[in-house]
Amino acid sequence: MSTVLDATCDRKAEPTLADLSRRFGPMPSWRIRTAPPPRTATEADVLRIYNDESRLCELVDGILVEKDAAYEESVIAGRLLTALNIFVIARKLGLVTGEAGMIAIAPRLVRIPDVAFVSRKRLQAGKIPTQHIPRLGPNLAVEVISRGNTDDEMRTKLDEYFQAGVELVWLIFPRLRTVEVFTSRESSVTLKVSQTLTGGEVLPGFRVKVRTLFAGLDD
Repeated sequence: MSTVLDATCDRKAEPTLADLSRRFGPMPSWRIRTAPPPRTATEADVLRIYNDESRLCELVDGILVEKDAAYEESVIAGRLLTALNIFVIARKLGLVTGEAGMIAIAPRLVRIPDVAFVSRKRLQAGKIPTQHIPRLGPNLAVEVISRGNTDDEMRTKLDEYFQAGVELVWLIFPRLRTVEVFTSRESSVTLKVSQTLTGGEVLPGFRVKVRTLFAGLDD
């Protein structure tokens, strides 16, 4: 499984920079939190850092990886969040979460999609979870790719999302002005600004023009 560290490494030993680089790719060093030491962090640390520092960290096998985000990425995520909420709320389909929507999609694995949708069927009694980090896999997960994200990191996330039961993943690339749509780990299509992003089988009838997500960013 993609979230398991190299079996040749001693799990009790603190990983070296080389270990972390092999695991996550050449991401900025500040994104790997060293307190608590890698491999020892828990969900409680994720919440503590968010409450004390207003910083979002994902938890990967006891390693805290800080989310890389910027203003432009937030604008794009906000536009998509608004469009999805208008569609989902009117039809009572489920819940849409934004940039702070922490979810535990597997043991010792907390991910924070920039936008996500979870259907009523996946919610216990159809209600909003009361846990700070609920155990659930969304139907749709969206990642707005930042400059600090690595290819290795995103490949791992794709593996984890589909293993957790996610049915649809959208990777939004602000600098390329494209959206890569994954309906499985092996099946994807890239949409350009002249095309329309749809909800497919997950959100039938949902449509938003790709250019809408990027409108005004070049002005």
